[in-house]
Amino acid sequence: MEKRTFSPSASPKAIGPYHHGSRIGDLLFTSGQIPLDPETNELVEGGIEMQATRVLDNLKILLESEGLSLGHVVKTTIFMVDLAEFAAVNEVYGRYFTSDYPARSTVQVAALPKGSRIEIEAVAHY
Repeated sequence: MEKRTFSPSASPKAIGPYHHGSRIGDLLFTSGQIPLDPETNELVEGGIEMQATRVLDNLKILLESEGLSLGHVVKTTIFMVDLAEFAAVNEVYGRYFTSDYPARSTVQVAALPKGSRIEIEAVAHY
């Protein structure tokens, strides 16, 4: 199987030497998404709810650019700088994944790029 990478023009620009995602066979792997506004490439203003919303919107942009939806996601990993904000993130996440939930891991980390409070990566199946 051949690996194919992609970086949609509607997504925020990558902030390093990586692509937004890779596809191999019937699996799609996304890079971690932080709450960057696609128009300004800057962090969105507001608390964890606003950041989680922007991250999930960015994830949707990636999936849709490859003909997929959140319903195709089989696994997510959430990185947070403060697990005390877990309930708020869970509430936002539940608005995007409403049934047939993907498997998920959530971990607390010391820091994230650009001072983000949250980052989410996903694996989707075609």
